[in-house]
Amino acid sequence: MNLAGPGRLLVTTEPKIERSTEEGTKAGNYFVSNYPPYSFWKREHAGEAQAVIGRPPAVDSPLGIYVHIPFCRKRCHFCYFKVYTDKNASEVDGYLDSLIAEMEIYARQPYVGGRKPSFIYFGGGTPSYISTTQLTRLVEGMKGLLSWDGAEEVAFECEPGTLTEPKLRVIQELGVTRLSLGIENFHDEVLQANGRAHLSKEIYATYKLAREIGFSQINIDLIAGMVGETDENWRNSVRRTVELSPESVTIYQMEIPYNTTIFQEMKVFGETVAPVAGWAKKRDWVGYAFAELEKAGYTVCSAYTAVKDPKQRFLYRDMLWQGADMLGLGVASFSHVQGVHFQNEHEFEIYRERIARGELPIYRALKPSDEDRMIREFVLQMKLGRVRKSYFQEKFGVDVEQRFAAPLEKMQDEGILNLEQGTLRLNREGLLRVDGLLPEFFKPEHRVARRV
Repeated sequence: MNLAGPGRLLVTTEPKIERSTEEGTKAGNYFVSNYPPYSFWKREHAGEAQAVIGRPPAVDSPLGIYVHIPFCRKRCHFCYFKVYTDKNASEVDGYLDSLIAEMEIYARQPYVGGRKPSFIYFGGGTPSYISTTQLTRLVEGMKGLLSWDGAEEVAFECEPGTLTEPKLRVIQELGVTRLSLGIENFHDEVLQANGRAHLSKEIYATYKLAREIGFSQINIDLIAGMVGETDENWRNSVRRTVELSPESVTIYQMEIPYNTTIFQEMKVFGETVAPVAGWAKKRDWVGYAFAELEKAGYTVCSAYTAVKDPKQRFLYRDMLWQGADMLGLGVASFSHVQGVHFQNEHEFEIYRERIARGELPIYRALKPSDEDRMIREFVLQMKLGRVRKSYFQEKFGVDVEQRFAAPLEKMQDEGILNLEQGTLRLNREGLLRVDGLLPEFFKPEHRVARRV
């Protein structure tokens, strides 16, 4: 799963924002991946994106590339991303041609020119779903248009059951530096109940192969609160994760957006609370996992991530949360360019048709105000559990302690935040609740809007 949500599916319903103070997990979006909320991005603003791409960058900002591979063996019951399980090899090949063609259009734009990306992220869907031949063709096509010489990080999401030794070797040879395994849970019963395509035996086989081949930066994804999860099951999954000893572990708390199989079943039975653990239980589970990882020598570096080496950076996250530019390639992908947000067409055929006409497939956009950009970076950096006041003073000329005095005072009164040497710090309780706290920093008109 990706932290910025470039492949999220557009939905047309108006979800209620899920608050971490509620015990039951109700339908709606909880995770905050951007600001202002996506529902404020409009088709009539697409020209703003076209304009900024058509001129050289005004600010020297790092550039990242997100590549959306929207294919999966199965659609998980909790999945809310733009993915397809019904495309044949010819359709996959055609889509990859479209990705290369989209990159070619960008490479001709003044905004991109000869810039070299600092990071590349292959997300999905399941990037490891495509064949080695398809993957090689895609990467070589992209490199031929925009050099990867300056890329410090190339991250690649994988589903364990789609990996073989030859495919892992090709992934490494193509320059991938960070392999992210979507394990989610180590128990077959839980994996099957949630519609996952892989089983536990594939987890261990894949991990062993990746280590033997020489991947030195492996991330494991877990989800706290999957259907059928119990205290014992969660403790076992955490123990097995520690035993594998990956370089980083990313843990998400299960949410149930409206465009998921779980929510559709809830509607059939008239249920308002999802059949998964409540928010308090999920926070307890993540807190337990973080404590066990810390005992094993890991450092908790965000609301979701623990790393072996505290100096290790996740550039895709760190640069995006500090306002870096990112081009999102592929259907429904999201981009952030010189302060302008935009999303690609969210329907497969429409996306491909526009690329075939030589057009950038921009569907909707938003040009945030300077204050919006400041709020965006503030709420995203709050997920790290620490925010330096000097960063916002120097970049935006804003004293965030004064600008956000009311919500910060409330958090201090609750005992979950304090100010130490010019840095706002959330304690562990605050960090585990952070996504439910962030709307307090939004502008009033953005607090009740849908997030996708």
